[in-house]
Amino acid sequence: MSKGNVLTIAMVGTRGVPAAYGGFETAVEEVGKRLAERGHDVVVYTRGSESRDTEYLGMRVVHLPAMPVKQIETLSHTGLSALHLMARRRPDAAFVFNAANSPFLPLLRARGIPTALHMDGLEWRRSKWGPRGKAYYRWAEQFGVRTGDALIADAPGIADYYAHQFQVPTEMIRYGAPILDEVDEGRIDELGLTAKGYHLVVARFEPENHVLEIVDGYRRSTAALPLVVVGSAPYSSEYTQRIQQAAAGDERIRLVGGVYDQALLDALYFHALTYDHGHSVGGTNPSLLRAMGAGAAVIAFDVPFNREVLDGDGWFFTGPDDVASAFEAAEADAAVTRARGERAKDRARAAFRWNDVTDAYENLARRLAAGESVHRVARKARRSRHEW
Repeated sequence: MSKGNVLTIAMVGTRGVPAAYGGFETAVEEVGKRLAERGHDVVVYTRGSESRDTEYLGMRVVHLPAMPVKQIETLSHTGLSALHLMARRRPDAAFVFNAANSPFLPLLRARGIPTALHMDGLEWRRSKWGPRGKAYYRWAEQFGVRTGDALIADAPGIADYYAHQFQVPTEMIRYGAPILDEVDEGRIDELGLTAKGYHLVVARFEPENHVLEIVDGYRRSTAALPLVVVGSAPYSSEYTQRIQQAAAGDERIRLVGGVYDQALLDALYFHALTYDHGHSVGGTNPSLLRAMGAGAAVIAFDVPFNREVLDGDGWFFTGPDDVASAFEAAEADAAVTRARGERAKDRARAAFRWNDVTDAYENLARRLAAGESVHRVARKARRSRHEW
């Protein structure tokens, strides 16, 4: 329990820290270290880390195993984490990430631990899940709504979804954007690239990320600068083959595979003329924020999430012809394109600040610790018959 203004806060359901994977892990690290700097006792449950240190950036780290099977890796680790939490001194609040982990909220509730569930994007719409996976995620969403003390949405569109589908309020807490003001050109030299002399895609090869449409549209365009595509397909070899076929024979298109060197990735974002963002089912996407914080102008798939994050200041596409036009427009006046990138950085710097994100998590933790909960109004929520 807390002493004075100091809270004990648990963060559960991700790969943990050090962050080396995705948006959830980055949020846990960025928010957790700031909460620790403010004097709070932060414990992060971690799996698969090469480091076995029990403290990181002021946070306590608990290493627990997971079943190495895609379908149950996250669930097995979160289940062990919940049991570990139940057996220890009760924290003042727990942040559980990923709606898929909602089945463990009753365990935390039984221990009297106030819990906020970060819902993430519309996971059941992702192509990597088969019918059973999609059905599970839809069920887990509803179960999380009914059992959490608070629900976290990372974008206005996600908050709107839960208001429409379940008539429940959410806490709208975004991600922060890393701001890059200077990155040496040496790293992109390794790939034969020049500053503001290429277009960039960074995405998993999944249909909802529209990498195929970007590659196809670029090929149809008269763009002169190369298109650098960073990514791979952990679940869809067939979709990867379609992308490779679309790129085949066009020397302008460079499929470089996954890049796990963060310094190289930062350099690629920073020196790109445009960042080409096809993601369509998430909320506030960390890759988009990283590109904005690096000062890249953005060509984005036309969904409300992307328009809102960019405040409408980008090129937007729904198909390959739109993509082709956007590439041509970006190259037609590179000075105007660079200015658009600087505006994107200004928006990232003003609207997506990790200190503001931490303020929101800290405020929510205090309210949860004081007994605030949506459970009384949400525990009988049912999904709307009208699709969103």
